[in-house]
Amino acid sequence: MSTSSHVPSGVQASRAAAVWRDRLSLLLESTGEGVYGIDMDGLCTFINRAGAHMLGHEPEEVLGRNMHELMHHTDADGGHYPVDCCPIYNAFRAGVPCRIDSEVLWRADGTSFASEYSSYPILDGGQVLGAVVTFVDISDRREQETKLRQAHDELEHRVAERTQALSQAVSQLRELQAHIDGVRETERQRIAREIHDELGSLLVGLKMDVSWLEKRVADQPALRCKCQDMRGLIDGAVDNVGRIITDLRPSILDHQGLWPTLEWQAQDFMDSSEMRCHWSMEIAPGLNAPEGPLATAVFRIFQEMLSNVARHAQATEVDIRICAMPSDLTVRVRDNGRGAPPSVFNSPNAYGVMGMRERAGHFGGWLHIDSQLDKGTQIILSMPMYQVAAQAQTRHSQERAA
Repeated sequence: MSTSSHVPSGVQASRAAAVWRDRLSLLLESTGEGVYGIDMDGLCTFINRAGAHMLGHEPEEVLGRNMHELMHHTDADGGHYPVDCCPIYNAFRAGVPCRIDSEVLWRADGTSFASEYSSYPILDGGQVLGAVVTFVDISDRREQETKLRQAHDELEHRVAERTQALSQAVSQLRELQAHIDGVRETERQRIAREIHDELGSLLVGLKMDVSWLEKRVADQPALRCKCQDMRGLIDGAVDNVGRIITDLRPSILDHQGLWPTLEWQAQDFMDSSEMRCHWSMEIAPGLNAPEGPLATAVFRIFQEMLSNVARHAQATEVDIRICAMPSDLTVRVRDNGRGAPPSVFNSPNAYGVMGMRERAGHFGGWLHIDSQLDKGTQIILSMPMYQVAAQAQTRHSQERAA
């Protein structure tokens, strides 16, 4: 027969309770968190050694004391913390648990530490008897968070500075490119004029001299034939000079404006290519064509669009649409050629595309390219007509004057 059968049941229950109290005490003492209990008056009923030492006390000094007055009496800013606002007290008064990580607790020496604490009501048969509170010192965590936030803010500041510097550099490069384009166009215009005035006049004079000479050697077939050959060469030279002048700077742009120039360029492309071309131009009634650098930019971009089709597309059909409204000018060139992946148009070596985009961007416009392998390519240019363009032209004029 077991000896335990001779022990009264009340004694067994007392021993069991003592064993569980010992085990609970060991558990509370083994944890690194602070743990204490309070009754309905907020007085400490128990506290583990880690919690007492965290507050700068011995456990015996804390028992029976009001915990709010002991460690929670003041907020982080040094102001009085009313007990009615204390989440720990509200936890057992309302019977609702809470978890707070934005407050401080106070030590015996008057210093505070950032704390994370949880308060859970103690219930017995539905009646609240008090609360159990656990708390930890999160000062190191707060310090790391502060350092991380400072590092993040510093990084954001540096990124903002670099982004601003990069934006300024891009803007300066765009302005420089626009200036270079303007200087190039001015130089082209000057060279074209000089070729026309000097070389053109020289060739005309030479042709007249050859004609004069041909009349005086009419009785000498060999010399007459040579004069005719010379006149043919001079005519070819005149044609080539005219073509070079047009390539440098088409006079139609300076004398008749952008609309006739775009139409002439499209017609020249249709005449010189072997593609089926569909062409249309829609101009709002009474709309004047832009002039100056904006007109030159539109013409050069349109010229490059058609040149890309002729050189790379391997197309049999091309559709050209130009639509000018008071708000914007849209130029669309679509072909049924071989197409290309987006990487081709975004390549650092795609200087033609980059040039078109830079020209458009300088005047507040944009260039969109939609291309698929074996399905052709569509390029759309959109340029603001007056407000943004006028500002860009004014800036360009100021830069040239400077």
